[in-house]
Amino acid sequence: MVCQYLVGGILASVLGLVLLYKKIRKQAGFSSKKIQKEKCLMSSDSGLPRDSEIDESADIIIVGAGVAGSALAYTLGKDGRRVKVIERDLTEPDRIVGELLQPGGYLKLMELGLDDCVNEIDAQHVFGYALFKDGKSTKLSYPLQHFESDVAGRSFHNGRFIQRMREKASTLPNVKLEQGIVTSLITEKGTVKGVQYKTKNGQELIAKAPLTIVCDGCFSNLRRSLCNPKVDIPSCFVALVLDNCKLPYANHGHVILADPSPILFYPISSTETRCLVDVPGQKVPSISNGDMSHFLKTVVAPQV
Repeated sequence: MVCQYLVGGILASVLGLVLLYKKIRKQAGFSSKKIQKEKCLMSSDSGLPRDSEIDESADIIIVGAGVAGSALAYTLGKDGRRVKVIERDLTEPDRIVGELLQPGGYLKLMELGLDDCVNEIDAQHVFGYALFKDGKSTKLSYPLQHFESDVAGRSFHNGRFIQRMREKASTLPNVKLEQGIVTSLITEKGTVKGVQYKTKNGQELIAKAPLTIVCDGCFSNLRRSLCNPKVDIPSCFVALVLDNCKLPYANHGHVILADPSPILFYPISSTETRCLVDVPGQKVPSISNGDMSHFLKTVVAPQV
């Protein structure tokens, strides 16, 4: 179920990041700088390559252009900041997480001026959930009576949604998205001053800014340089796409409280339905040797 709330939770946190940024800006009192690029010889002791080109044209560097990074780039760009976003891969992602946006997440999109990012991607309205257990079912609707008619959940292909958000951020002339792999954070006296990254062509560059924000996901390599995160993986999702599958309750997510864990169904387009099977443990049954097929047929299918 955590997967279903991921997008809404991330979007809700974006406003907090924006407020934190504004507080830092007031305290630091930095002003916009003119675009400047200089060649600088770095000592080998610094761990940075010699003759690295330093880009100090941005006020903020954002690492990662997912939901949080793209929304933050657009919000800060609207505030007049010059934003440089470095994303590992700017092609459309193909992921199964973040496909069902809760109404609270949609309200945050409206607040940020990003609600049109769910348009033109065949997103489906979601008005609540249907729960199934032991042959019985019930429907739970979102309490949306006091909101505008367009306020509801949305379900979609995650990659299409991400691309729309990136496109929206790129419409601002002071926001620049660049494909590259950030290899390290640049620190001076314990303060992050920027990043070192490798472009898609293999060129190693350095970018510096008064503020660097890392939004590269829960498996971030950069986060390990700042803290010692412990990622617990109690289960894994196995995903299927069902074509032209009509669910019992239209425009609702479906949750089967199965054994040993839940099974979820929800539309991701006008013709496709996502099925998510929660598999306990850190490893999933092998696809190559047929264990996965056997698990789905003997454990999952009889409960659907």
